[in-house]
This record gives sequence, C-alpha cells and structure tokens, in this order.
Amino acid sequence: MFGITRTRTASKSLKNVAQSHHTASCNTLDISKSLKDKLRALLRETAQPVAVVTSFMPPNSSSTSYPFHGATLSSFTSIAMDPYPLIAFALRMPSRIASSLDAAQPGQASHMVVNLLSAEQASMSVKFSRPDLYPEPFSSIPYSLSEEGLPIIGESLGAISCKLVSKAIPLHDLEFLKGESSEEMMKPLLEDCPSSKLFVAHVTRVESSPSDNEDSLPLLYHRRQYTSCRIPPRSPAMDP
Repeated sequence: MFGITRTRTASKSLKNVAQSHHTASCNTLDISKSLKDKLRALLRETAQPVAVVTSFMPPNSSSTSYPFHGATLSSFTSIAMDPYPLIAFALRMPSRIASSLDAAQPGQASHMVVNLLSAEQASMSVKFSRPDLYPEPFSSIPYSLSEEGLPIIGESLGAISCKLVSKAIPLHDLEFLKGESSEEMMKPLLEDCPSSKLFVAHVTRVESSPSDNEDSLPLLYHRRQYTSCRIPPRSPAMDP
C-alpha cells in the first residue's frame, strides 16, 4: 500500500512539474509574439522555395480513397551534402502528413518524395495546402509513381525520394531539445499550446531534376504571394 501511495505521489509530482513547465512554455510563446512577428516580417523579404511532400497514408486510414497523401511545405531546405545529402522541413501539429511520416516503417527504401514546384504550379501548392477545399488533390493532378509507389508530381521543377533518419523532433519544448525533459511527459499537456515537428531525411534518389526541363523556373513564395525569378541575360563579362 505504501508503495502504491508513493508511486501515485511521485506521478502527481511529475505531472505538476510538467504542467508548470507547460504553462511556462506557453507563456514564453505569448511573450515572444513580438519577436516572432518581427522575424516573420523579415523572412517575408526573402524568397522561399515551394515544395509538396508526398507519403503513404497510415495503415487502415479511411480519410481518402488514395493510399498516399501530400502537403505543401512552408519550410524546406537542404542542410548537408557531405558525407550524406540531408534535407529538413517542419510541420505544424496536428497534421495528416506528419501522422503519415510518423507511421513510416524503417524497412521502406524511401518514406517520402519531396516535389519542388515549378513557376506554373501555384495552383498545385494551394491544392495541397487546403485539405478542407481539396480533400483528394491527386484526383485532379498529373503524377507518376516512384519505385516505392509514391507520387511524383508531373511538370514539377524536380523531385527527390527521401528516407527519414530518425523519429521527428518535437519543437514545442526547448528543454526536451536540450535533453532535459521527456516528450512522453509533455505530450498530454500540449493540446492548447502550438507545436511543430522537425523531420530530417536522407536523400536516396533524384527522381527528376531541372536538367530534364532547362526552361523551368522555381515557384517561390515572397511577401505572401507566389512568384518566380528572372534569369538575367548573360553579359560578356560572364562568358568563359
């Protein structure tokens, strides 16, 4: 009986610590709103590439008639080339594509395809960013399948197959990122606190590249609207 009481007391104490940390984390997020607003304003001055990630739906999922799912990425970057080509992106929670990737099996050769959209594909980005308006975007877009059976969006700037290198990294808790708290301890307490996950993946294959279509330009997001870039004419000074 004493052991049970002590266990319950310890569990309650742990929960109180987690609740206190959770409240502090959310308060910190509120306090830093001004900082985040300034950062967003600054980043809007830079052009961001637009990509759509496609992955298999979790087993027994009945939310779509297709065995795969896709979502527009608001953040995508190449983070390393040597010794391994690595890419990374973040997803806000909850997210169907995050659930799909969380359910990915280690034995799969690739877990996802990242499709870099071309300048003419702004409507494609919208379709994959608004599941409320486009619950089944694959029904109205051209695509082929990779060796693993994942969608490669047609007419995109390029596409890469990727394999997750680890479980997604939760970004809601700086203490967890520093190795000083438990994700399991925090999980039940995050329902009212904004959260995101970071996914890091190893590029396993280039499915298509700009060399396949030299006239293609990238779709970019700049100052809250879609745009692209203009290639300046070559000047004599640039010639070899």
